[in-house]
Amino acid sequence: MAPVAMRLAAQSLSDAQPVPFWLEDPGKPGALPALTGTEKCDLLVVGGGYSGLWTALLAKERDPSRDVVLIEGREAGWAASGRNGGFCAASLTHGFGNGLSRWPGELSKLERLGERNLDAIEEAVARYALDCEFERTGEIDVATEPYQVDELHEWYEEAERLGLADGLELLDRDAVRAEVDSPTFLGGLWDRRGVAMLHPAKLAWGLKRACLDLGVRIYENTPGLQLASAGAGMGVRTPYGKVLARRVALGTNVFPSLVKRVRSYTVPVYDYALMTEPLSPEQLASIGWKNRQGLGDSANQFHYFRITADHRILWGGYDAVYPYGGKVSAEMDHRPETYLKLAEHFFRCFPQLEGLRFSHAWGGAIDTCSRFSAFFGTAYQGKVAYAAGFTGLGVGATRFGGDVMLDLLAGERTERTDLEMVRSKPLPFPPEPVAWAGIGITKWSLARADANGGRRNLWLKAMDRLGLGFDS
Repeated sequence: MAPVAMRLAAQSLSDAQPVPFWLEDPGKPGALPALTGTEKCDLLVVGGGYSGLWTALLAKERDPSRDVVLIEGREAGWAASGRNGGFCAASLTHGFGNGLSRWPGELSKLERLGERNLDAIEEAVARYALDCEFERTGEIDVATEPYQVDELHEWYEEAERLGLADGLELLDRDAVRAEVDSPTFLGGLWDRRGVAMLHPAKLAWGLKRACLDLGVRIYENTPGLQLASAGAGMGVRTPYGKVLARRVALGTNVFPSLVKRVRSYTVPVYDYALMTEPLSPEQLASIGWKNRQGLGDSANQFHYFRITADHRILWGGYDAVYPYGGKVSAEMDHRPETYLKLAEHFFRCFPQLEGLRFSHAWGGAIDTCSRFSAFFGTAYQGKVAYAAGFTGLGVGATRFGGDVMLDLLAGERTERTDLEMVRSKPLPFPPEPVAWAGIGITKWSLARADANGGRRNLWLKAMDRLGLGFDS
């Protein structure tokens, strides 16, 4: 980073508060009391992020008489669900390219189920009056290098061949800059219907309220400590009591699963984001962005960015930091060196916004797995179900995961449970220090590929053949 660019980037961060912008909203609800004593229920949901909240809500929609309890270790939405970029994507496979490489035979079905899932989220926003700033504006994948333009054209042509190009529009340099003006943009692929923008914390808080209105009993500051069989059902011990349930759904994602054999399938990766102060009318006019799409560049180490309801820009991604040993720690929630790097990249993308300042800077852990998209399963003779590994696309896909967990707990064969994606597992991560070394080599190789026209070295080619990978 040049000294002048570094100085300007540092100055832009001088007032940034080290807290997630979304969680500072004055509409944040108060915490509910912790569980004390013994509770009994038909279904216990562990985890108060999107995964758990959607599962509890869907369980009551399927059977209003079902007695549902949800426990959350802190407060609903405080972790990844309240710290993300607010991109709610239809994709269940972490993007078209990943789905095509892993499940080419059922990609059309996965895309259709993903579209149906996003439609259902939009319907739930209306039905339950979820005040979460939902805008179905789509997303543009932008090319910032010539080889990325070629890749976007290849994806579009493949989508056309499979009959999946409805709503997709290729944009040349002038067309993409007419949407959002950056001198770094060389082209784009606009998915007009497949992504919505929303306020992520407000979505979690709205789902919490909707669950309570349907009769779900929610206990916050109540982590699940231990899972064990209890007669014909299951028992989960908590700090001040326990829950006895006929069935249990685990939505703990990045936190260690109560089913220990599942833990090797995920690792935590820390992602970081900046939020600007509100843009002036003149600053807005300088970049355009009238259609309010989400954007992401097409590099391996990519940035995602979007505009908020009050005309701020969220700018995140690029660094994906894996802590040795896979430990989730609050100490990792902030990383000034990454904030500085992100700020410098922001002004490289939007030089016309020089002088704009960042109001917030934060990070958080994402659960990723070796295939980048969610996996599912059961334990304890089908009395426990889990979903994990959403790899940053959980804002939308967790609702689908909730449906899958409920299907599995009911022992039902459905279109969802018949999917190869649902029936198969990713490759587990190796123990340390192999995991640390492997992830480090992969990150280095991805950075080299970004700097060398997308050309993948022998390590990345070997990882591709094994079905393993790691990106930001």
